[in-house]
Amino acid sequence: MTVTEGLTRWLKSAAVASLILGAMSYAAGQQKYFTNWPDGTSPQEIGKRVAERFVTSPHQDPQKITYPEVCAWYGALTFAQLSDDKDLSARLIQRFEPLLLASGSKLIHRERHVDFEVFGVVPLEIHIETKDPKYLELGKSFADTQWESLPPQTLVREGLPPETVPPGLTPETRFWIDDMYMITILQVQAFRATRDPKYLDRAALEMAAYLDKLQQPNGLFYHAPDVPFFWGRGDGWVAAGMAELLRSLPQNHPKHARILEGYKKMMKALVSFQGADGMWRQLIDHPEAWPETSSTGMFTFALITGVRNGWLDEETYGPAARKGWLALVGYVDQNADVTNICVGTGKKNALEYYLTRPRHTGDMHGQAPVLWCASALLREASH
Repeated sequence: MTVTEGLTRWLKSAAVASLILGAMSYAAGQQKYFTNWPDGTSPQEIGKRVAERFVTSPHQDPQKITYPEVCAWYGALTFAQLSDDKDLSARLIQRFEPLLLASGSKLIHRERHVDFEVFGVVPLEIHIETKDPKYLELGKSFADTQWESLPPQTLVREGLPPETVPPGLTPETRFWIDDMYMITILQVQAFRATRDPKYLDRAALEMAAYLDKLQQPNGLFYHAPDVPFFWGRGDGWVAAGMAELLRSLPQNHPKHARILEGYKKMMKALVSFQGADGMWRQLIDHPEAWPETSSTGMFTFALITGVRNGWLDEETYGPAARKGWLALVGYVDQNADVTNICVGTGKKNALEYYLTRPRHTGDMHGQAPVLWCASALLREASH
């Protein structure tokens, strides 16, 4: 072996060793913040309790499957898979079987609206886990329909004149902040199930358009353009939607940099508003507002996912994510019901309206993000 060959071999070995050490160092940071949980607070324990609560619960709305139930179902499915709980997975899938029958299909609401079309996320997740084509066909039909033209009467009812929707976006585009989850998660799930990049392109274009139009200079989002309040769960949908999209969006995608920029800007703002108790408030920037669990769960999910994937500095955001999880699980009661969940809330330009909103226990708006967090804590990077 020549001196040059020996030096080349040594340099290659050193480079490999450096990569290994870097990976070990990164993993150590992850271990520091996302392991060694106090008794009764681990994601395995909490996720199992909340998922079991879901699978034995009746439909939240006996007339139709609504988006909070969809979100909880999705979280329970991912938790069961990531924790390798095959019995739980089987029961969650069995819960879906009646919906495939004529007698049960009436619970699937096919109205053209983002809150109903997000239903497709569940059959798409079941297909991803089982490869059963009947679930793919059903789930994909929601994602495909979402980009079809809307009839004039629907546009009028939803206040969506076609000339206001930029090219390439779904005609269901309303520029409401919850759309940043409802629309994008459906398209991302269709991509995950099919690997067809058109679905990812749709989600990324939609998210970038919403960021450009709605993100405020401080990184957060008003509940509505004419309602200048940073309502917790409204912003929670945004945070969770960006985190889900970035998990699947390649770094070389034309919209990746824009979305990552918006995500980091939001995460920086959120950490600055996290309470000393680890919670976020009903109104994010009002410390006198009450601690609200659905938003705390959504923000914690977004932070965990960012630290896990290396988008966020672990020393800055790891402690905030851990603190959020430990605070959140303190609101899971003996029945595995989450407490302090804000009721469904329409916009209103009045401070007291938000500060005095009623609180629910066990509502799936709050159950769902606990399951998302448990899944994120078990999930490896970029999965």
